[in-house]
Amino acid sequence: MQGRTSIRIKHQVRYQQRGVALFVVIVFVMLSMLLALWSARTSLFGEMMVSNDADYQRAFEAAQALLQDAELDIRNENADGSICSGTGDVCRQSTADQIPLEASGAGKLLATLDNQPYKCRNGLCTKRQGKQDFWNNSDATRGPTLAQMSPNSGTPVGARYGRYTGAKLGDATNPANPILADRSASNRGGWYWIEVLTYDESSKNSNLIVADDGAGNNVVANNFLTLNLVPNVVYRITSIARGLKPNTTVVLQQTYARQRLKD
Repeated sequence: MQGRTSIRIKHQVRYQQRGVALFVVIVFVMLSMLLALWSARTSLFGEMMVSNDADYQRAFEAAQALLQDAELDIRNENADGSICSGTGDVCRQSTADQIPLEASGAGKLLATLDNQPYKCRNGLCTKRQGKQDFWNNSDATRGPTLAQMSPNSGTPVGARYGRYTGAKLGDATNPANPILADRSASNRGGWYWIEVLTYDESSKNSNLIVADDGAGNNVVANNFLTLNLVPNVVYRITSIARGLKPNTTVVLQQTYARQRLKD
């Protein structure tokens, strides 16, 4: 009788040990699943960050390309520095609004643009009143909005990349930035505007720029190169690029002074 009792006890101990092992295995499986889910979530979050950053960088490069394209438009040059030549809107051969070369041309252009509904036409604009971040609003009285950018609605207000310079969007071996190539809608791709701003010629002699004579005294700086603006205007260029993602937008601005070289 004693021998049989010991055997039963052994069987009970073995049964209890098997149950504990199963519980431990289940716990480890659950922990492994949680670790796998955490790793997948971290990887997905990292891919989203990389994708958003890549889209922003692509839009930033597109906005920079638009600024450079606007500078070439102002100088009437090709990217290699040669004089622009073309037909139609390229080099503004048949465009109604031209980059002013003389003071009389600047005054005529500003008067024409001021009579436009949005104070802009063919990528050229006058200075808007009030807030200047017109790309953040839908009030047409404050300047052109993206809703008015489409050439299909009439004369374009803003300028697409290469419209007035003939710059190419690329080919199979050198593909273009897809943002610059996207012209499916007015709120897609990129645009630029050139504001023609009159420059106060009297400010050249108003002693606004001073220098230190070394003794702590401010003196008029005579060692700076004077501006040789003909006509007497500067240009404020605004470029906007919409990324491939809905919430990606890059806006860049720069002021450009075109100086005439003296003989």
